[in-house]
Amino acid sequence: MFRVNGKSYSIPDFIPFLSGRTKIQVSRQVISNIKSNRKCLEESLAKGHTIYGVNTGFGALSQVEISDDDQKLLQLNLVRSHAAGTGTPFPSEVVRLTLVLKLLDISFGYSGVRWKVSEQLMDFLNNDILPIVPSKGSVGASGDLAPLSHIALALIGEGNVQYEGRILSSIEAMKKSGLTPLTLQTKEGLTLVNGTQVSTALGVLASCRLTNLLKTADIIGALSVEASLASRNMFRPAIHRLKKHPGQQLVSRNVWNLLKKSEIVASHQECGLVQDPYSFRCIPHIHGAIRDVISAMNKIIENEINSVSDNPLVFSESGKVESSGHFHAEPVAQAMDAMAISTAEIGAISERRTAHMMEGNVDHLPNCLASVPGLESGYMMLQVTAGALASENKTLATPASVDSIPTAGGQEDLVSMAPWAGQKLLNIIGNVENILAIELLTACRAIDFHRPLKPAPVTNSVWKMLRRYVKIRSKDHPLSGDIETAKELISTGKIISIVESKMTIQ
Repeated sequence: MFRVNGKSYSIPDFIPFLSGRTKIQVSRQVISNIKSNRKCLEESLAKGHTIYGVNTGFGALSQVEISDDDQKLLQLNLVRSHAAGTGTPFPSEVVRLTLVLKLLDISFGYSGVRWKVSEQLMDFLNNDILPIVPSKGSVGASGDLAPLSHIALALIGEGNVQYEGRILSSIEAMKKSGLTPLTLQTKEGLTLVNGTQVSTALGVLASCRLTNLLKTADIIGALSVEASLASRNMFRPAIHRLKKHPGQQLVSRNVWNLLKKSEIVASHQECGLVQDPYSFRCIPHIHGAIRDVISAMNKIIENEINSVSDNPLVFSESGKVESSGHFHAEPVAQAMDAMAISTAEIGAISERRTAHMMEGNVDHLPNCLASVPGLESGYMMLQVTAGALASENKTLATPASVDSIPTAGGQEDLVSMAPWAGQKLLNIIGNVENILAIELLTACRAIDFHRPLKPAPVTNSVWKMLRRYVKIRSKDHPLSGDIETAKELISTGKIISIVESKMTIQ
């Protein structure tokens, strides 16, 4: 049960919405605040005050006055006209997150809409009625207008939704659930289409996936340290306490503990090799820096979750209605751009570790990990694929937030591009999952060549898990299926689960 009760929320609170229906409950105090706020807006209108988007037009048409008789039609026209998205629909988890974030935004009690609007959002969530929302068409200001309009369209009984595994008209899904369409009153269409909820939903989803990815990168990196006969000593926590970056210290502890009691590590302690390549020696420095950046950016995403992003705002205490630009998603855009750059680096260092294990310069490892190098290509193409994905990420990591294009006749003259920042970030995460899957396959294959020496107990459990799904094959074979299998072990958290059954990984 997810409770809307005026408290602050953190990103982990939203994990249940990623996997399926999650019931919503709204406190009586929140309902009372929403109703009081609505009364304040109605009193302001009764006094003849001019309120943007309520008795005026929108954007470049904000100077046009709207008569009392047309104010409800104005809201309906807004929703219909702004539902102008295109492209592949957002996945279910993004739509669920958007619905609950919109509900939270209204629950703060500054939007001036009726309780019925929040109730409709809650009913859609409780029945898992998910509007079909095209993924392209928002510039992240003023609000995620197009995608939020497609959600609003479904709430009023228009447009299509996903319900019980099928695509239905919204009105049909509501009939099956015993719901009725929302009839928009003054300000309500504007509140539904205003806001950063789509952009923030993308940030929440990315943050949840990155929590898994960061831990997995340390685990797979440790496997590669072992497989490449690199030194464990460089991860000694006492060394890394000299650097005051918390992420670096955390990663060094992770890798140090993962490699405890490794026969492979013990076998080459007197090998005479002075230093390993950066992609091994500097795992704490690079993985750690990535962790610190993502941790800081998560805080920005959480700030947005707990912020009001509507416009105009109704202040019940003073009776005033004030306009600002709280729908502008610049903080979220910049946060996701920074996360994209950092996430791309996970893939970049992983690809380099994979390449090193392919080169035939490590004792007991044949070139390309082939059983008969030359006659067979072994894992050669895995590194090529990893290289292609790492290179693609360099382009995707170009910040979206440095771009802008004026909209609404120049009234909205600098926009955030946050939705594209979020979609690029999710694309990078998917690529990095594949790059890490390739490193996992490579490291485990390299460990095969070190037998009968055993890996550390913890890394050995990861090797055993992979071998349950991807059998050792001494001959060349198609590798795409192996990548997909390894990626699933990463994205579902199975690798982390097996490790956490034996040690704590942070």
